[in-house]
Amino acid sequence: MRVLVVEDEAKIAGALCAALGAEGHEAARVGDGPAAVAAVERGGVDLMVLDLGLPGFDGLEVLRRARAGGWRGPVLVLTARDAVDDRVAGLDAGADDYLVKPFAVAEVLARVRALARRGAAEASRLVVADLELDIVERRARRAGRLLDLTPKEFEVLLLLARHAGQPVTRRMLAEAVWNDVPRATPLDNVIDVHVARLRRKVDDPFAVRLIRTVRGVGFVLESAGCA
Repeated sequence: MRVLVVEDEAKIAGALCAALGAEGHEAARVGDGPAAVAAVERGGVDLMVLDLGLPGFDGLEVLRRARAGGWRGPVLVLTARDAVDDRVAGLDAGADDYLVKPFAVAEVLARVRALARRGAAEASRLVVADLELDIVERRARRAGRLLDLTPKEFEVLLLLARHAGQPVTRRMLAEAVWNDVPRATPLDNVIDVHVARLRRKVDDPFAVRLIRTVRGVGFVLESAGCA
């Protein structure tokens, strides 16, 4: 796996690259925000280990620009910022996992392995309860029944499934599905309309509901369903 380590502290970056290389990964390092975005745009990055405190612009901006440009690889955020708001901001921007400094290199490697396994499993399909998403064919079935979803509805459902059991905020949906950047007029109404239509197709024909609203946050796809 080709891993991009985005870290401005040379000793940390060197240790991570050496450890990743020892595990058979092809690791490269950049030390600032613009260089990270340029590396992703050039291609050849499967997974990113991303520090938030970077020169040029910070890791959250790197993540936003990478996602807006269509890059969908897994991202492990490394940061000294331990506040809940900072962790939420990282996840909202498109991070898949979050590790607070100081950390053990062995834990970073374990997180990378987990993200790599998840990415491999998602290569063709994703299953949550009795819902199955064919990621290659862009089709969804529930209890074996094919769901008639629009492309946007499928993308919304896919993001919910990738975070099954965890709340997905409207900001996450706006950035991942609509490639939207923060603006004065959010896409909340558009997102709510798509989720309502999705519920009619995913939940209404079945006894058990999977999509639940988390008041003031967003939505969650329940892995076991709810009555």
